[in-house]
Amino acid sequence: MSHGFELKPAIAGVDPDTPALLQPLARLLHLVNQAMVALGMVALLVASCVLTYSVVSRYVMRASTDWQDEAAVFCLVGATFLCGAFVQQLRGHVGIEAMAGLLPRSLNRLRLALVDLMCTAFCSFFAWKSWTLFHEAWAEGQTTSSSWAPPLWIPYGLMGLGMTLLSLQLAVQLAARLNGLFKAAAPVGATSHGTEVPR
Repeated sequence: MSHGFELKPAIAGVDPDTPALLQPLARLLHLVNQAMVALGMVALLVASCVLTYSVVSRYVMRASTDWQDEAAVFCLVGATFLCGAFVQQLRGHVGIEAMAGLLPRSLNRLRLALVDLMCTAFCSFFAWKSWTLFHEAWAEGQTTSSSWAPPLWIPYGLMGLGMTLLSLQLAVQLAARLNGLFKAAAPVGATSHGTEVPR
């Protein structure tokens, strides 16, 4: 996703503006996100095989298909939520950038920091709610209403884990964005411990 004035290519990695305190977390998230993408690819492959088997068994062999749809949905839920943090690391989520070309560069930076803050707050709430649903499903033994009846803690757990990773990724990127704002706002001749701050 382009913000109009950002010319850097979208590559997965650690933002150089990330505060030193959060660098280890950012590197860990980078590794975890890559692992989640690999799991997501496997989940999509499994879902496609399950759905293909479902079509063949239903229409060719006239067999019952009571578990295939739910298994595929669980795989797709896992792939969607677990890979969200990787997509965010690339800043690849769909965004509306109508204002990017109208605002000056400094206001655009501030606007993007506010967007990151709101996204972090929303995703953190979503993660908390997903974990509460996971706990209810686990404690009460909730299952789906099909004859297969898999436990509902599986999709809620995948949602909770995925949204937690996404919230952490957003929080690290928000800290990097704010750090970049402070660097950009520092005066040219500002010094830190006797040395000139680079721009």
